[in-house]
Amino acid sequence: MAEKTLAKRVEITLESWLFSSRWLLAPFYFGLALSLIILMIKFLMELFHLAAVAFSSTESDVILGLLTLVDLTLTGSLLIIVIFSGYENFVSKMDHSDDGDRPAWMGTIDFAALKLKMLSSIVAISAVQLLRQFMSLTTVTPEREKELMWLVIIHVVFVVSSVLLALSDRIAGGGHDNPSEAPADAKVIPKTETH
Repeated sequence: MAEKTLAKRVEITLESWLFSSRWLLAPFYFGLALSLIILMIKFLMELFHLAAVAFSSTESDVILGLLTLVDLTLTGSLLIIVIFSGYENFVSKMDHSDDGDRPAWMGTIDFAALKLKMLSSIVAISAVQLLRQFMSLTTVTPEREKELMWLVIIHVVFVVSSVLLALSDRIAGGGHDNPSEAPADAKVIPKTETH
């Protein structure tokens, strides 16, 4: 009997340590939050550069500059989604219930939705990069053609990956995004949250 009690205590201690190990991810999310500062510095540099050459630039140069700003903004948005959702899914819930400024999606994105949002953002970033490369194209050389071909292939791979991931999540969920849409005889398994 004493051995069972000791084994149970060891098991509880081990599980407690494993459960607490999720806090090792917190510095990762804090580092991502700090990287937003670096992204903002780059954004401001591009914005000031674009403003400085606005009167002497061609229309395509301005569009390329704006696409760079859009690209940096999408990257920042992706970081915010990863920071908030990842922290809430894997480390701890953020309690901002009294804060009216809280984004509506906070606390509602599970791991599957996080993957889809990340892939959607990556597809959008890839599309902006591809468009920027096409806009900056002046002469077509074999090297430039090969580079553009690979950019298109990579973009298509991102698009196909996101579509396949969305389909697999939909199939795994029984083909219903909302449990209330499931047929009456279907068994609905509630989602569990990880803390």
